[in-house]
Amino acid sequence: MRIFVIGGTRFIGPHVIRKLAVEGHELMLLHRGQTASEVPAGVKEILSDRHQLPQLRSQIEEFAPEVVLDMICHTERDATELVAAFKGIAKRSVVVTSMDVYRAYGLLIGIESGEPVTSPFNEDSRLRTTLYPYRVLAKAPDDPSHDYEKILVERVAGSEPDLPTTILRLPAVYGPGDHRCFDYLKRMMDGRSVILLGKTVAAWLWTRGYVENVADAIGLAVSDEAAAGRVYNVGEPDAQSEAGWVRAIGEAASWNGRVEIIPDDTVPDHLRLPYDFRNQLWGDTTRIRKELGYTEGVPPTEAIKRTVEWERDHPPEFDPSRFDYAAEDEVLKGD
Repeated sequence: MRIFVIGGTRFIGPHVIRKLAVEGHELMLLHRGQTASEVPAGVKEILSDRHQLPQLRSQIEEFAPEVVLDMICHTERDATELVAAFKGIAKRSVVVTSMDVYRAYGLLIGIESGEPVTSPFNEDSRLRTTLYPYRVLAKAPDDPSHDYEKILVERVAGSEPDLPTTILRLPAVYGPGDHRCFDYLKRMMDGRSVILLGKTVAAWLWTRGYVENVADAIGLAVSDEAAAGRVYNVGEPDAQSEAGWVRAIGEAASWNGRVEIIPDDTVPDHLRLPYDFRNQLWGDTTRIRKELGYTEGVPPTEAIKRTVEWERDHPPEFDPSRFDYAAEDEVLKGD
């Protein structure tokens, strides 16, 4: 199968490219060349910005892809240009989006109002009604977060009958290349015997997915024609609580400490986040398992072990104020 991939050199992408190459597909990869990544032998590359797609039409026609996979479709403009470039050439498209499209996420970050979402959501559950969830963080109109909106991406990409689109809504993806576990692991490496969690945060559920497993799901949707026109949540079958996540990190790190669950109103200021953690980000991933036969190739214990090992060797820059151990000790003294 001939597959045109947009993006694919960061975090999840290289795993997807390797998987598709090993399966024998013919690949053409469009990227800017700004990220060091080893592309498998035989993969054709175009070094260009995605907004140059209109100018690349002749090269796309010559390659004649059967499927286009868009790993970095973030805005309405991205989706519009995707459809225009591949309509009449590719048979179908696969577009990676996010579970941030759901109303539960809008309630979590405070841009929606209503009763908390406490049960799992599936692909037919309510989406946010408030658009542009990260615009408030944008420093200028050309900031990538200004026009980011996966709801509009899905709406545009999914509305072209001549280019049936598979939508993949990803969870919190972890693994080598991501620092999602750093704040907890640093405390463990610093010898902290207790990690504090507020009661509501400790019970908060968030669907996660290990990077290689998520890449497998993407590859499956690309190679299986049964995925055409379908929407799938991707992630682990059981959403893990934040307390469970910390304990899993601790087990992988051979940490002998404990998680201390404390009243929400006693959580130190540096550990507070401006979210409503009564809203569970618990995505039901039954559909992709039933329809495409998706299963995780890397088991959870191995996934978190690999993540912790990489994180130990690649610590990020961080704000020291996030690790106010004196304030945490004061809470423990009053316990």
